[in-house]
Amino acid sequence: MITDSGCRSAMSTMLKLADPHLADEIEDICSRRSWKGIICDLWPKAKYIEAVVTGSMSQYIPALEYYSRGKLPLVCTMYASSECYFGVNLKPLCDPANVAFTLLPNMGYYEFIPLDENETNGNDDEEIPLDKLVDLVHVKIGCYYELVVTTFSGLNRYRIGDVLQVTGFHNQAPQFRFICRRNVILSIDNDKTNEEDLHKSIMAATRLLEPYNALLVEYTSYADTSSVPGHYVIYWEIKHCTPSVLDKITTPLGPKVLQECCIAMEEDLDYIYRRCRTNDKCIGPLEIRVVKPGTFESLMDLFIKQGASINQYKTPRCIKSDAALKLLNSSVKAYFFSPRDPTWNP
Repeated sequence: MITDSGCRSAMSTMLKLADPHLADEIEDICSRRSWKGIICDLWPKAKYIEAVVTGSMSQYIPALEYYSRGKLPLVCTMYASSECYFGVNLKPLCDPANVAFTLLPNMGYYEFIPLDENETNGNDDEEIPLDKLVDLVHVKIGCYYELVVTTFSGLNRYRIGDVLQVTGFHNQAPQFRFICRRNVILSIDNDKTNEEDLHKSIMAATRLLEPYNALLVEYTSYADTSSVPGHYVIYWEIKHCTPSVLDKITTPLGPKVLQECCIAMEEDLDYIYRRCRTNDKCIGPLEIRVVKPGTFESLMDLFIKQGASINQYKTPRCIKSDAALKLLNSSVKAYFFSPRDPTWNP
């Protein structure tokens, strides 16, 4: 039952005739014990799900597969931003892990700043020598670049902030895989953890949630240096899915599982982090703070009130705003720490 008056008024202008039979059918589907496969039940003629599944957005793939029961392909069609439409995925039915975009040269003029594989941090105001810029026809397969664009609307050599990797060519047009955003980084000492590394470690940890019918709804992070040694803090919002009658009975998600998630993340982080943590002792145990349901919706509302675009909003993967940290910490309902040091071999 929709009780919001604004929503009811808006829908009433679209629905010319009442359909009690359809209303009862939708109510029956939505009242089921489990919403597994609900997309296929509500829209039985659906052919695919169009969604962004690259970079850190790939965290939503398990949820989409849960709600579609894995029956619908996930299609990522385009690469675009508010500044410019960049390119298309010429193989929209490919596996989400293999999505690559072919840039369209008629949409803007593209140049690229060469990067090392782990060079995703830096200063946006840093002056880049013109002779360092690489144009579209001179990029090399396997190499990493930051995208720079000049548009018809007036942007001149604007740094988009995306890190791309050349994966191949379509005829002579290079194809790019989206890696991550620049400058999303956690650092306590000599360690530097970028968005891609953080995402990979979290995906490794969330596999431990699957036997408990739990999904990671959203996450963000913070480098806490208020104590010595400092440590990584990861905020998780977890949804406990009601098992369907077809699923096996599962045990509740206990503290030990979340502690194992902490160490699973640390084991997946890079050599320098594990050395700082295990040998140098300059980084403390990683911490997961589980927040209440709806916390990340409140976080989005906060950033939108501060001027962020609702159309372009993505959950920040590293929090630096005091107001955002205050909101997150006020919603924490449980704390978990890594129970041991991660593996490190000198």
